[in-house]
Amino acid sequence: MKRLINAITGEVILEDLQTADTFYDRFRGLMGRPSIPENTGLMIKPCNSVHCFFMKFPIDVIFLDKEDRVVHIAGNMKPGTISPIVKRAKYVVEANAMKFTGDVMIGDKLEIV
Repeated sequence: MKRLINAITGEVILEDLQTADTFYDRFRGLMGRPSIPENTGLMIKPCNSVHCFFMKFPIDVIFLDKEDRVVHIAGNMKPGTISPIVKRAKYVVEANAMKFTGDVMIGDKLEIV
């Protein structure tokens, strides 16, 4: 099991970070799931934009560059919405809405362990 840690503060942000790195897993993402457990997230790689079509709950999305630095945060994305395209982003991490509030800021370096 992978964890997501803020390298600046040392705080564990997500206890269970799942990975979507195949075409099918990236396409499916969190669509159709009724929810995800607290402290769980999904890393979609490569990715620089997300949509919430066919989602059943709101999510927070952090966009990270090739150096694992946060370059954009899309908070509380509602079902049916679309994020902007973040050109510098190489991948994203999705989690329950409000999960990243106060724990992650633009410029933070994150680690996956």
